[in-house]
Amino acid sequence: MRYGHDVANVRAAEQATMARLPGGLLMQRAAAALAATGAEALGRVYGTRVVVLTGSGANGGDALFAAARLARRGAGVTAVLITPDRAHREGLAALLAAGGRTVTAPDASLRAVASADLVLDGITGIGGTGGLRPAAESLAEAARTSDAAVLAVDLPSGVDADTGEVPGAAVRADVTVTFGTYKPALLVDPAAELAGALRLVDIGIGPDLGAPVLEALQHADVAALLPRPGGESDKYRRGVVGVAAGSARYPGAAVLAVSGALRAGAGAVRYAGPGGEAVLARHPEVLVTAGSPHAAGRVQAWVVGPGLGDGADARTTVSEALATDVPVLVDADGLRMLDPRTVRARTAPTVLTPHAGEAAALLGRVREDVEAHRLDSVRELAARFGATVLLKGSTTLVADPSGETPVRVNATGTAWLATAGSGDVLSGLCGSLLAAGLAPRDAASCAAYLHGLAARLAQGPLSAMDVAEAVPAAWRNAMGA
Repeated sequence: MRYGHDVANVRAAEQATMARLPGGLLMQRAAAALAATGAEALGRVYGTRVVVLTGSGANGGDALFAAARLARRGAGVTAVLITPDRAHREGLAALLAAGGRTVTAPDASLRAVASADLVLDGITGIGGTGGLRPAAESLAEAARTSDAAVLAVDLPSGVDADTGEVPGAAVRADVTVTFGTYKPALLVDPAAELAGALRLVDIGIGPDLGAPVLEALQHADVAALLPRPGGESDKYRRGVVGVAAGSARYPGAAVLAVSGALRAGAGAVRYAGPGGEAVLARHPEVLVTAGSPHAAGRVQAWVVGPGLGDGADARTTVSEALATDVPVLVDADGLRMLDPRTVRARTAPTVLTPHAGEAAALLGRVREDVEAHRLDSVRELAARFGATVLLKGSTTLVADPSGETPVRVNATGTAWLATAGSGDVLSGLCGSLLAAGLAPRDAASCAAYLHGLAARLAQGPLSAMDVAEAVPAAWRNAMGA
């Protein structure tokens, strides 16, 4: 599992650790890791040109000490002092003693960046808010357009460490070296897109960190959660999932949702709706009824919504599913028919799987607002509906309605998943895991993980059915089989 901690937690852990260690040791550990990563990016240090973008505070100090190490190995190092009177004194002294130089004039600073082989971003740290100031903004843009490798110290300057929001101009890094723990901004878009490759360095604060606010599953975590059939298993014990999806206009949604459910290990799938003919043509093993969920028979979980349309029959379908005493996943058209009071009144779990546009409609916002504030949006949706919410997107987020557990972030996805019907496959996949008995948060997190991994294994360009057909391979990959 990868964990993300908020700024207050990190600062408290740093203070507690520093109280037990010799002065400056944490900064030297960070600088050593930065210098080693910088040397790796350069390939050859001697004779290269390194520029340090130096703001005030500890991040600037980390960058200056790292640059001093590179200077001692023969790099020509220039420190751009954005706020000269507030530069880290000890770090600056170490750089000058190692033969580095400083510039403050805007034109000279931009020329230095333009000719650099490596740029160290030490402008702002985890406490930075509000985006970059104009002087730093021009330097960030110069770094972006240069041929230099850009190495961010702890996180790219200009992003909000706790939320992943990017309120203005920000540095775009090729590599980010972060210390002690991941910061939420490194795992949640839009900030995560600016971080490049991530390298986590243990500087000793781990024992003093409190509870994380974010976590990301890895293969071992998924393998531990996925259900395995035993010797006593039969199709009913393995979980029966009901799928109420599709319509005369959108029968494909029914096929895709059922495909996701079947390939995620469901013992049986019951389909209810007008798409039965299309479903049986593709999957003859499915139990089909043309009626509503009440007519389908007993299931352990329902998937409702994809391709239903917005007619009276669709509303009846959603209402009947929500009236059951089993977990219900609501997606796509079903989301437009939700009343938060109805969802909150349910005694069984509910999982909602909106994309940004659907989340915006549920929250009364515009899509761009949700995309800019993904972490806040998924938490608010979960609290408002009393449901587990899987917010789809470039980094998929899963929030629990209690608000007491870390939000889970999934990073296995790929841009190729932005294709028609892939969300229907995800719904069926998650519904199958719910029917198998996984808790809603685990079912949603594992479904997102397998869905993204399946897309990577299928490789692009791909269709939604390609993703569904690759789910078994993703399952085996996660299980180490």
